[in-house]
Amino acid sequence: MASITGSPVDRTPVFPLLMFFAQQRAGITYREYAGNGRALAEAQISIRDRFSVDAITSCSDAFRITADLGAEMAYPEDHPPFATRPLVTTEAELRQLPRPDPISVGSRMADRIDATRIMAESVGDDCLVLGWVDMPFAEACSICGLTEFMLMLSDQPSLAHELLERVTDSVIDFSLGQLQAGAPMIGAGDAAASLISPAQYREFALPYEQRVIESIHAVGGLAKLHICGNTTHILNDMVHCGADLFNVDHLVGFGTACDVYHNAGKAFKGNLDPVGDLLHSSPQQCAARCAELLERAKGLQYMLSAGCEIPAAVSDDVFQVFCDAPQNVGG
Repeated sequence: MASITGSPVDRTPVFPLLMFFAQQRAGITYREYAGNGRALAEAQISIRDRFSVDAITSCSDAFRITADLGAEMAYPEDHPPFATRPLVTTEAELRQLPRPDPISVGSRMADRIDATRIMAESVGDDCLVLGWVDMPFAEACSICGLTEFMLMLSDQPSLAHELLERVTDSVIDFSLGQLQAGAPMIGAGDAAASLISPAQYREFALPYEQRVIESIHAVGGLAKLHICGNTTHILNDMVHCGADLFNVDHLVGFGTACDVYHNAGKAFKGNLDPVGDLLHSSPQQCAARCAELLERAKGLQYMLSAGCEIPAAVSDDVFQVFCDAPQNVGG
């Protein structure tokens, strides 16, 4: 938390995003990981017990709200759940969308809230427990289909805004449910926002991100914005969403990110290449790359992380070097 507020820290925090990495080391299927909150929590806690990470998360997939809205879902054994077809294809279907209760017994949102609660009660005193939602723009893409919603932005912008308004309420409900379960911070993914222009981001994504984050802040929570992909073209707009922490993908120049977030007075994390710097790296190569980032970000509100999820096939030796890097290089 000190790194987020700009207070002095003993070392740079280590804040990876781990899903398949945690699931495989727990010896369970991804279907169980994404569908059983206790199994997810125990897998994350096990990683915390084995490695010196400073945060764990309830993130597993992008289809919690979409499922609870009524989408037809598939639950593969070894891959994340997904909607088998768009839930909304017409204006009438949009207006029939319910506002699901995030704590409804048996719902996918309630399952993640349960996972968050278990983690917070078990390790919340000495490890940051990060809840997770998808921001309204990303959620709308899950509900309509990515291509279909992108077309809606230009063909039916008023309808796109109507959907975003409805979805924002559910994202806020889901966020507050996880905060009430004990998570001090909510991670919020908005991957599809990296695919649109700055003008579209300012119209269709940013205002709804701001509303979600304002609601999180209103109850004393913190927010992390995680937009996968090359966000160089929207970095200067993203800082206005109000998030307390920003994830930086490896496709973004690290020096550019350092300058943008330092000038904005914001905390950020990243941006090791999950494949090049971890999966296909030796321990020595990974250590050297971590040292480069730590040196460049010295004095900034920075946390060491990969640009996105760390692959399951990353060796324990390389991951250990990553976790130990701030202590070993004095970061």
